[in-house]
Amino acid sequence: MSLLIQWLMRIASALVILSVLAVLFVYYLASRSLPNYDKTLQTTAVVAPLEIVRDNANVPHIFGDNDQDVFFALGYAHAQDRLWQMIMLRRTVQGRLSEVLGTQTLETDTLMRRLDLASHARASVSSQDDATLIALRAYANGVNTRIDEINLNALGRGAPELFLFPQAIAPWVPADSIGIQKLMALQMTGHLEHEVLRARVSLALDDPKRLDDILPVAPGTGVAALPEYASLMPGLAPETAYTPSRHAALSPFPKYGMAGASNAWAAATTRSASGGTLLASDPHLGLSAPAIWYLARLELEAGGVIGGTIPGLPAVITGRSDNLGWGLTAAHADDQDLFIEELNPENAQEYRTPQGFKPFRTRKSIINIKDASPVTVTLRWTENGPVLPGSLYNIASVTPPGHVAALGWTALSDKDTSVSAIMGLMRARDIGQAVMASKAHVAPAMNLTLADNENIALKVIGHMPRRSENHQSKGRMPSLGWREENRWQGSFPFTTNPGFVAPVGGIVGNTNNKVIDRPFPLHMSYVWGDSQRIERWKRLMQARQVHTRDSFVEAQLDTVSYTARALLPLVGADLWFTGEAAPDGTRERQRQRALSLLSEWNGEMNEHLPEPLLFAAWMRALQDRLIRDQIGPLADTFTHVDPVFIERVFRDVDGASAWCDVRQSAPVETCADMARLALDDALVSIEERYGTQIESLRWGDAHQAVHNHQVLGSVPVLRFFVNIRQSTSGGDNTLQRGLTRGTGDRPFENVHAAGYRGVYDFADPDSSVFIISTGQSGHFLSRFYDDLAQLWRRGEYIPMSLDADLARAAAVGITRIQPPAQ
Repeated sequence: MSLLIQWLMRIASALVILSVLAVLFVYYLASRSLPNYDKTLQTTAVVAPLEIVRDNANVPHIFGDNDQDVFFALGYAHAQDRLWQMIMLRRTVQGRLSEVLGTQTLETDTLMRRLDLASHARASVSSQDDATLIALRAYANGVNTRIDEINLNALGRGAPELFLFPQAIAPWVPADSIGIQKLMALQMTGHLEHEVLRARVSLALDDPKRLDDILPVAPGTGVAALPEYASLMPGLAPETAYTPSRHAALSPFPKYGMAGASNAWAAATTRSASGGTLLASDPHLGLSAPAIWYLARLELEAGGVIGGTIPGLPAVITGRSDNLGWGLTAAHADDQDLFIEELNPENAQEYRTPQGFKPFRTRKSIINIKDASPVTVTLRWTENGPVLPGSLYNIASVTPPGHVAALGWTALSDKDTSVSAIMGLMRARDIGQAVMASKAHVAPAMNLTLADNENIALKVIGHMPRRSENHQSKGRMPSLGWREENRWQGSFPFTTNPGFVAPVGGIVGNTNNKVIDRPFPLHMSYVWGDSQRIERWKRLMQARQVHTRDSFVEAQLDTVSYTARALLPLVGADLWFTGEAAPDGTRERQRQRALSLLSEWNGEMNEHLPEPLLFAAWMRALQDRLIRDQIGPLADTFTHVDPVFIERVFRDVDGASAWCDVRQSAPVETCADMARLALDDALVSIEERYGTQIESLRWGDAHQAVHNHQVLGSVPVLRFFVNIRQSTSGGDNTLQRGLTRGTGDRPFENVHAAGYRGVYDFADPDSSVFIISTGQSGHFLSRFYDDLAQLWRRGEYIPMSLDADLARAAAVGITRIQPPAQ
């Protein structure tokens, strides 16, 4: 017996030793890809010696004698820190995720092949200006030099993730960068889904008057009545609107309410305490680990530029130079249309056009799949654009039998010069030059906020489709593609894009709100990204005669919800301090406690308070009760509360209080009834997850910022190393925006926020500050993987200085790149 125990102990010890050795071996392999920032590299790809100085936050400051070498070094630095991220972005554009991830991403690959962004990117290379072509090629050489270095020196394949996916890394080419820019455009454009959703709701509602309640136009001048969707699409059955929809794995198509957002504003010298112009910028995208943003400083021939870059693109997307600062927000211009194309009953390979039936333009595309047989997809195009599958946003539910749907979108251009526009911004010396450079921007439509040493401005950039005055749906719902009046007639000239230069009030800004109200077809959009944050922003801007860098920082970090302040008195009007005293443990007593807390709350969505969770859960439950009776399972699509809808209902705008009555019940419910029932629903859901002591609730426990690794974030054990979680303040409608997930058992998680924040003061440019949401490195073993995350969570920043000595003073490494010795 003792001998058996001895052998069991030996075996157990051996297993433990082997496990430790295996872990150490895996750590060794993974750590091989940690970049060495302090070294000398020789390459024939550069003309003259240059340096990449990494400051104490690992922000690369690149110093070279010419722009070509500087962009080479940026490509090299991006590949050092974010190679895996760049490869995944490129694979997404090309529709090649399934080669490494298997069948789970086949649907996404099929969608991307149908859009054919990669082909459009390749065709657009020749349309770039000479300076941009030089930069794109130099950047690609920098990326490829790093890839070659990894292969020659066995540097752990460049990133730990690449050990799990052993495919060879293809060389980087200029088209890859243009493709990533187009991918960003896709993630920031939500009109396609909104068109489909509007059509589905139109089919589901008994009373067409209620359509503008649930999908309201942004406050302002109203819109002429539109026909019901069923009248536009004969033969389409209303019940098809109830077909459930889903989102493909790793799909870059934005979910409802999660297309691009952002804040940016500027103050003129007359409104600045320092006497210099001010600019604040915080673009909002989906949170991830690592963040999509990467901080960098480039010393170009035109001067130094510093700010946020996107790995894969050789440009500072938002940032500043010595003379100019720029920020971007999604303009929400209507640059997409869905066209319903009729198939030829005699030949399904043809579709109807104004001139009769024509054959589709087609091409076969083979999708290779890991551990599965390849799939061949037949891609089809009409004159209006690529044919999309019915599964995307449930397009099939609004497509009559014998028809297909094609997408018109400004980004589907073979002459897309948007990258040239970004490059031109970095070279611009003042607002005039910046606006001229942005004329080349195609997609997505953006609000460009500018500040130079003398003035401020806002200009909408990007192509805006020209539609006929007789367009059947005015671009708000899918339209018949063979009717001439529905087809695009080119684009409006750049001069028609709204612009505001040197405003009299000395303040300009945008929070994705409506920027102009013009009649169709000169309008920009009927769908805007914000009607709430702008109200709080206006109050903060008008509260001071002059502003400072710190007041702009304060506004960026503001967590007061205008929505809460506006809706609570309205929704709770008949509930405050009413009813008889109720004993502890009863539902009525719990409701009274919640109402008592909310009645004394100032609307601040602070992570340490219970009131934000009570408010968010109440409004979520209220909207669901109001709409589910009317539109059934389609209510699941409305994952976020629309404050304008709630206000219309409780103010009974155009009879909108009809939503409060449950049609299937005998009694006639009032809006006060629905508010009370919804509060009970909210309290039940909170108690099930967080307990009954509502005074002890913390918004931050529910509103955790979720920075997930795109692929490894769901892998057991590994997810604890690669994902980042943080308790955060803010909410869907605060300036410090933290858009909630809206679905699942954790609907209040923060999944879409300002991954970059920057504030620039041109009276003292080196006092400017910025931050990103994770860290510079994409390597989870690096100390720079999440070192900026806690600063970001606490609302802190790091200096944005173009002073070379400051960068060198606390450098964590200097990479010297030299041409070979003669």
